[in-house]
Amino acid sequence: MTELSLDRATAAITGVGGFIGLALAKRLIARGVTVRGLDHSPAAVARARSVGVHAEVGDVCDPALAKTLFDGAAVVIHTAAVVTEGGDRALFDRVNVQGTRTMLDAASAAGAAFVHLSSVMVYGFTFPDGVDEDGPLRGEGNPYCETKIASDAIVLDAARAGRARALVVRPGDVYGPGSVPWVQRPLELMRKGLFVLPDGGRALLNHVHVENLVDATLLAVERGAWGRAFNVTDGVRTTCMQYFSRLGALAGITSIRTAPSWAMRPAFALIARASRALGIEPPATEDAVSFLLRPGLYSIARARRELGYEPRVTLEQGFDELARAER
Repeated sequence: MTELSLDRATAAITGVGGFIGLALAKRLIARGVTVRGLDHSPAAVARARSVGVHAEVGDVCDPALAKTLFDGAAVVIHTAAVVTEGGDRALFDRVNVQGTRTMLDAASAAGAAFVHLSSVMVYGFTFPDGVDEDGPLRGEGNPYCETKIASDAIVLDAARAGRARALVVRPGDVYGPGSVPWVQRPLELMRKGLFVLPDGGRALLNHVHVENLVDATLLAVERGAWGRAFNVTDGVRTTCMQYFSRLGALAGITSIRTAPSWAMRPAFALIARASRALGIEPPATEDAVSFLLRPGLYSIARARRELGYEPRVTLEQGFDELARAER
């Protein structure tokens, strides 16, 4: 491993105004790192600029903008992606696959190291308990899973062939104030009486507090763990019912409804079709059920062993923070 010092360095972040990108930017700026970034959303760029990022509205498939932003950067952290349960496959391919290739090539041309924020969803929905970074990888017909597998391969193949200093971080279910899939959207559905867990909520939710994810990502950079992939979670066996019951309590909800998954899938598919016919975003989709039925834990043994990673923010501390944010 070739270590990389971030002292007095410049870093670039794609998706810099998003939940994870902004958390990384804040931590780096607090350490005295100059942070540049791009985001497709003007509102996200405004958020990033408000904390001191030199941010631009841009597209991850734009090599000219990347060349400007990455010039002189020690590292590029690529967080931008389409992160939904399902949807337009062409959009997933363009952003998650082509965008990753474009950003990796631009980072390498600029002499910068490259960190790809991927996902544990590369293991699909039916992975063995304790699955580690060697897989098996399973797309299972889901565009998010499949394009994350493809983008991981682009990055790791380039690193292992010596074409790039690059690594992959595979976060679990990232939560904290501002998390859309694991905090904001569930709370909104709960308040409307629309939140339902499949099969009693017995499946596991592999949560990782966003600050723990930032810890692991920066450790990987500074250790120079090029060519490696790392699962990053809080390493705790928490059921969906345990997690969402605590989340619901923040909104004064004392009981989480459940239903059989065999009934939820067709019902959600029908609701999604009706919502789209009316020109509105569906409250949930059939694919969302699968994300709440994952059976086991993802191993974080490699991150612990090779990076010295230990989850710092406990679930209790994380929910105390969420409670303060909800007041």
